[in-house]
Amino acid sequence: MGGASGSSYNSSIDLNRPRLLDLLERFAGRKLLVLGDMVADEYWFGHPTGRISREAPIPILRETSRETKPGGATNPGYNARTLGAEVFLAGVVGDDGSGRALCQTLGQAGIDVGGLVVDPRRPTYTKIRVVAGSTQEMPQQVARIDRFDDGELDPAVTKRVIEHACRLIPQVDALLISDYENGVISQEIVEACLPEAIARGKLTCVDSHGDLFRFRGATVATPNQPEAEATLHRTFHDQAELEAGGMELVRGMQARGVLITRGSEGMSVFEVDGTIHHLPVSNLFEVRDVTGAGDTVAATFVLALLAGANMLEAAQLGNVAAGQVVRKVGAATVTRDELARAIAAG
Repeated sequence: MGGASGSSYNSSIDLNRPRLLDLLERFAGRKLLVLGDMVADEYWFGHPTGRISREAPIPILRETSRETKPGGATNPGYNARTLGAEVFLAGVVGDDGSGRALCQTLGQAGIDVGGLVVDPRRPTYTKIRVVAGSTQEMPQQVARIDRFDDGELDPAVTKRVIEHACRLIPQVDALLISDYENGVISQEIVEACLPEAIARGKLTCVDSHGDLFRFRGATVATPNQPEAEATLHRTFHDQAELEAGGMELVRGMQARGVLITRGSEGMSVFEVDGTIHHLPVSNLFEVRDVTGAGDTVAATFVLALLAGANMLEAAQLGNVAAGQVVRKVGAATVTRDELARAIAAG
């Protein structure tokens, strides 16, 4: 299928499985730096006791276990690691149990956490999810508690984050900026780190909840549709508006391309030469939890581009990867073997 300037088509064609599997093999050893908001996703699991609290009309759970998973900017890093990449992180955690548990989990996965600054005046951003369910039931989230400080970083902490990131940039193949708007990705950090990566010829990717035009010059961006709409201050009501908006983002960011994820509508890729690809969602009927699927797409998309994929191939790999993680509970990852089996199965 062609790519003439200004062309647009629905990419429902069959995957070139041998080509995608070959690209997947080339993920191994790619080096990725993730700069962003580090989040600890804590899960508190409990079995229903069948009793109602006397203090409020809520069920009483008997706690069975707790688990800390990588969230926020650590999630695309964790995904990239399970796909075979070497991963380095730069950001901030607190001097608390959540931060230590998060760093331990990341370190055990082989992720370099030497670029994480410990700020004792700021808690680790923590999302606590209370999950209820018995062995005969599908676990369900019944409450969520967030612990955070989303104010600006102390200038001394900002300086250390920049120093760590700029020290790591020469050692990696790509920089992924993961901005959850939790206070870490300030304009000072963007202006110090993004130009440094660009000047050194690194592939740069932005996955931001905020204004995408802050990141002009990045190679690619991977917003979801609401994030793309927020940057442009308008809603895409139909495909024509989506396509106009996608190309406006490419031009405004001075990027090589933009991948917009669209939930059950799939995803769309916009290239600087005017080529547009629309991909249907790869898994619509086995969805358990969409948490973190965008992080999986971003990590897979970047690694695929590093492996030599074109934009369409990179998006197809990201699409299949996202279709795997939404079958799992929480901010999950997909391994290279799982992704290879999913590609082979079609």
